[in-house]
Amino acid sequence: MKKTEHNSVGIMWENYLETIGESISNTKKEYVSWHFEITEGAANKLAKLVLEGKKKATASSLWVYEYEGELIPNEGDYSIITDWDGVAVCIIQTKRVEIIPFNLITGEHARKEGEGDLSLEYWKKVHEEFFTEECDSIDKEFTEDMPVIFEEFEVVYI
Repeated sequence: MKKTEHNSVGIMWENYLETIGESISNTKKEYVSWHFEITEGAANKLAKLVLEGKKKATASSLWVYEYEGELIPNEGDYSIITDWDGVAVCIIQTKRVEIIPFNLITGEHARKEGEGDLSLEYWKKVHEEFFTEECDSIDKEFTEDMPVIFEEFEVVYI
């Protein structure tokens, strides 16, 4: 069963379209809405980092996308980032997507994610924990070479 979208998401999308001279009735643009992470505290913290301009990328498990039948993000895609409760925070547009093994993530990738102390060591620690939990939920096992979707984005509307 699909979760009902918070009213603020549709309102934010309509307001964004208006700023670029479009409307719901004449746009070909589409969006998805989602929050970061799998806990309330982390979801809200990461959304705040995006608003502060510190978080400009995110990493996801390709396996989870495949398991859930979700489309892999593409350059130009729009996402409305929400807080844990589904309230719209901002709109981002995907600028670059690469699928890369976990063990080939670099310090540059980690810095773009904008989390913790921005180090690769921090990134690996928290993402291994995150991916291990996600993998467990889909009957997979975390591996150092698991495929990671690394998505760079920019905020286009607040």
